[in-house]
Amino acid sequence: MPRRPTVARKEKYVTPLVGTALTMDQLTNKLMHGGKKALAGRILETALARIETAAGRSGVEVMEQALRNAMPLIEVKPKRVGGSTYQIPVEVRADRRVSLGMRWLIEAARKRNGKSMADKLAAEFMDAANGVGAAVKRREDTHRMAEANRAFSHFKW
Repeated sequence: MPRRPTVARKEKYVTPLVGTALTMDQLTNKLMHGGKKALAGRILETALARIETAAGRSGVEVMEQALRNAMPLIEVKPKRVGGSTYQIPVEVRADRRVSLGMRWLIEAARKRNGKSMADKLAAEFMDAANGVGAAVKRREDTHRMAEANRAFSHFKW
């Protein structure tokens, strides 16, 4: 029996649509530091405007594609079996998939070299939409690790 109680999922985060106002709000919340939501929103809007001028496409469209390319489908979770811990590949839930994709995009943008956060975020969105960049590499590494540990998938719980 698990020690933790099951958490009731918030209905607002369970949505298959990416690029909606809900996703923009989630991204703003993940981008926020120290409760400064207005600043986070301004950074996101500026980044989307820079994408539009650079790519010639809608900024939300590029962000949506970047998020799709950064979201993991499978990940590994540790499970203790008979004294040793195995990394077991499991499918990622839809809400966690979106959350991980956003988190990885923002972390990769923060680690980039650049002048402003809006520039770094725009560059990371464009790279991820084109299938390159740190967030997409992290997703591929996660998938590769799950593939390498496929032999332990019969330990799924």
